[in-house]
Amino acid sequence: MNREEALACVKQQLTEHRYIHTIGVMNTAIELAERFGADSKKAETAAIFHDYAKFRPKEEMKQIIIRENMPEHLLSYNPELWHAPVGAYLAEQEAGITDGEVLDAIRFHTSGRPDMTLLDKVIYVADYIEPGRKFPGVDDVRELAETDLNQALIQSLKNTMIFLMKKNQPVFPDTFATYNSLVSAN
Repeated sequence: MNREEALACVKQQLTEHRYIHTIGVMNTAIELAERFGADSKKAETAAIFHDYAKFRPKEEMKQIIIRENMPEHLLSYNPELWHAPVGAYLAEQEAGITDGEVLDAIRFHTSGRPDMTLLDKVIYVADYIEPGRKFPGVDDVRELAETDLNQALIQSLKNTMIFLMKKNQPVFPDTFATYNSLVSAN
């Protein structure tokens, strides 16, 4: 599937605002992939489909998580996390995406995972820093992403965890594990 076909496929699933975000993530992911040596075509595809399930009904996502034996502890955390693993599943089932690296980058773009691949990191950071994002700390991560993808990822994870903690919301365990694996490696 080429870029235009992929964008047409996801546009049907997204609001106009989220579609514009997706274009920003796609362009940012391609830039990061080229800068840090990831496969830019895979980055493009993963970025296009990263929010494929974002607006699916919560009950539909919950049933997919249960039916497909995804980690059920997901259901104990904010439903905002669900669209990533469900999106990977639906991108494969509905859009025919079969590349495991692309599907994993979609699957882990909200939570991260220990020992993330370069493509995983590119998509996570691209989603965080795309030009339409405006929130405290995003410019710092953009600056880090100019030279050090790992430091950009670490800072984005810190910012996310602090944000959740300030709101007294639980932090998904994989996000902590991602952070720990990155800082342990440095």
